[in-house]
Amino acid sequence: MKKRVMFIASTGGHLAELLQLESLFEQYAYSLVTEKTKSNMDLQKKYKSVSYLMYGTKDHPFSYPFKLFLNCFKSLYLYFKYHPDYIVTTGAHTAGPICCLGKIFGSKIIYIETFANIHSKTITGRLIYKFADTFIVQWESMLKLYPKASYEGWIY
Repeated sequence: MKKRVMFIASTGGHLAELLQLESLFEQYAYSLVTEKTKSNMDLQKKYKSVSYLMYGTKDHPFSYPFKLFLNCFKSLYLYFKYHPDYIVTTGAHTAGPICCLGKIFGSKIIYIETFANIHSKTITGRLIYKFADTFIVQWESMLKLYPKASYEGWIY
C-alpha cells in the first residue's frame, strides 16, 4: 500500500515551489491542497486529488482572521478525509493549521522553507520549525537561522 502524502501550500509562489515536486506525486497516494483562486481551478484537471481552502491574505486585516479561523475547520475536515502519513509543505499560512493537526495526530511533517527567503525566517517557518520532522532550507545561509535544518539546495 502506498504511503498517504498531503502536499499543501498557499497559492502563488509557495504553490509554484511545491509543484516542482510533482514527479513525486504518483509514487504516493497523494492529495494536493491549496487556496481556491481562479488561477488554481485548473489544478483539478491535471491532478487527481485536489482540495481547496478559502483564499485569504494578511493584506485584508478585517477578513483574514475570519477566513483563517474557517480554514482551521476545513483543515480538520481535510486532515481526517485523507489522514496523511506525511505532510509536505512550502508554506505559508494555509499550511500552518494542517501541519499542527498532523503533528497532533501522528503525521510526519516535512517543511521546505521558501526559496524567496535568503536571510530571514517566514512566520510559518518559525512556527513549524519547532516540531517538523524534517525542515529543509533552500539556501545555505538559512542554516544560521535554522541550525537543525537540512540544506538540500533549490527545488527549482
